[in-house]
Order: sequence, then C-alpha cells, then structure tokens
Amino acid sequence: MADTSQGTGGLTFDKSKRTWPSELNIFLALIIIIVVFEIIGQTAPYMRGQSFLFDSKDRFDSIFNEARLKIIILQVSVIGIIALGVTQVIITAGIDLSSGPLVAATAMIAMSLGQTEFVNGSPNPKALFGSWAMDLPVIIPVVVGLAFGALIGAINGTFIAFFRIPPFIATLGMFLVCRGIALWWSGGNPISFPTEQYAWIGSGMMPVVWFVLLAIVFQLIMSFTVYGKHTYAIGSNEEAARMSGINVRRHKVMVYMIASMLAAFAGIVLSSKAVTAQAGMGEFYELFAIAMAVIGGISLQGGRGSIIGTVLGAMVLGVIQSGFTYVKLDGSYQLIAMGCIIIAAVILDQFRQRNRA
Repeated sequence: MADTSQGTGGLTFDKSKRTWPSELNIFLALIIIIVVFEIIGQTAPYMRGQSFLFDSKDRFDSIFNEARLKIIILQVSVIGIIALGVTQVIITAGIDLSSGPLVAATAMIAMSLGQTEFVNGSPNPKALFGSWAMDLPVIIPVVVGLAFGALIGAINGTFIAFFRIPPFIATLGMFLVCRGIALWWSGGNPISFPTEQYAWIGSGMMPVVWFVLLAIVFQLIMSFTVYGKHTYAIGSNEEAARMSGINVRRHKVMVYMIASMLAAFAGIVLSSKAVTAQAGMGEFYELFAIAMAVIGGISLQGGRGSIIGTVLGAMVLGVIQSGFTYVKLDGSYQLIAMGCIIIAAVILDQFRQRNRA
C-alpha cells in the first residue's frame, strides 16, 4: 500500500503518484535520440563506423564533433527565438501563424536601413534608398524592425482579443499580409551589403547568444512576474481569469506583441547572419517554432508549459534534423518524418491531457 499523508479537508496524498518535471522527460528523449543516431552510425554498413556527436578522427581538441554541435545549435537558434514568443501565445490557448512571414518582412525593412553606402569604394549596388538611409547607427534599423513587429502583434492581438476573431484565422490573414509586405518592399529584389555593426548582430555564434539570453530572461519572466502568472491563468481558464480581475483583452494584446517582436528580432538576426535579406526568408519557420514548443511539452489547450521545455524541444528538433542528414536520409523523407514527429507530439499532448483529467 502506498504511503499517504493527511491533507486539507481529510484528503490524502499518494507519494507513488508523484511525477517528475516534464522537462526531464524531454531531456531523456533527447539523450535517447542521440544514442539511436550513434548506434546507427556505428552499426550501419554504409556509415563506416562514423560517430554522430563524438570526434572519431582526432580533428578537434575535445572529444566532441565541434563542427556538428555548432551546426545543430546554430540551425535552431533563430527559430528558437521565434519559439520563445510562440510559447507564450500557446500558453494563452492561442496560436500564431504569422511569425514566419514576419521574419521576412522585418528582415527586408531592417536591412534596407542597415546598408552601407559604399562597397569596395563604389556606391552600394543594392541600395534601396538614398544616402540618407545609409550608414545609419545600428540602433535605428533594430528599433524600426522591433517597432514593426510590435505593430503586427498589436493588430493580431486586437483582432483576437477585441473582435473575437479566432487566433488561427487572424494570424493566417497576417501571414499573407506580411509575406506581401516582404515582396512589395523591394519589388522582390534582395537587399544586401549591411554595415559592419548590423552584420555583427548575427555573426559567428551570436544567434546562439541571443537565443540563450532571451530564453533566460523569459524563463524568469514567466516564472516570477505578474505577466507570467496572468499568462498561465488566461490559458488555464480565461473566464476565471477575467472574474479574478485580470484584464484579459489587454494582456492578450501584450502577449501577441511580445511574440511578434521576438519574431521581428529573429528576422534581424537572420538577415545579419546571411548578410542579405530576401522576401522568401522564414519559410515554414512558424511551423517549426510551434513544433519546438509542442515537443517541449507546451499544451495546445493552453495553461501549461515552460520556456525551458521549449529550449529542450528546440534541441530535440535540431538533433533530429542533423541526425537525418547524418544518416543520409533524403530531403523529401526528412520532411515526411518531421511531419510525423509533429503529429506524434500533438497526439502525446492529447494523451497527457486525458490522463491528467
């Protein structure tokens, strides 16, 4: 018989039913996935004894394959920044499909104000505006990009909170609007040659630095501030949150604004990293960001999840993508497999919800 202790109102607590944090389950899943790819590399004849994460050819100073580790972390960092905002939206029982095109639109706008006037002594051949918009302090394109993201988020939040438009429809409409803005801004032409200050934002491992810093900040915000508590309360029971005195409409607008500003910052980092901005940037980013959150244990029903879980979900997705390339899986099969993984994560979330009920 399980040990129990007396609780309030005569209720008892069964220690055998205590569960560990869901983040630990995700971390264990990450370890298992890595082990599976290691086994495939060591046993599959065509892999010739290659290692997935370890240095088997004495190419690096450490035991790890530093090149692959950097690729894994870098490829999830930009989408991970988006996922931090998407996580907050999903916790409120909402959804945001506009973040991918918003990345492209912000990249085009910010890069057009972050260009250098001269390239190798000649006028910038990709200049979109006149000399007044060249060699500006880096703070200007960053602020303009974040302001654009805040505007898009405010529109999304207003439609959802005040006009009662379903989040899926409102953000899907903004998806098309932002993609159209990205195409219209420069007539579909790429914008290149940024200033050194602008290029620094996404240089080297800076995308990872931004991702980690923002993850720490929002983990603290969601755990220890009124904003975080209200976000969870709205997702758990919106009517109860309203009855308790929370201004649900205003808070929803704030959540969507923060999510869009994070997506806009991701666009700035991406354009800086690529040293160019193109209207096609950010394709499928919104879906991968949602996948990171769901794999990280965020409930699509709202009210549950954490930033730490999303970060672990991003790592799981990055390891899976890199692992598929490592085992030489065809690109078309990779998309099919990723889709199946996302569906499996949603099914698991539904199972968790029924189990908790």
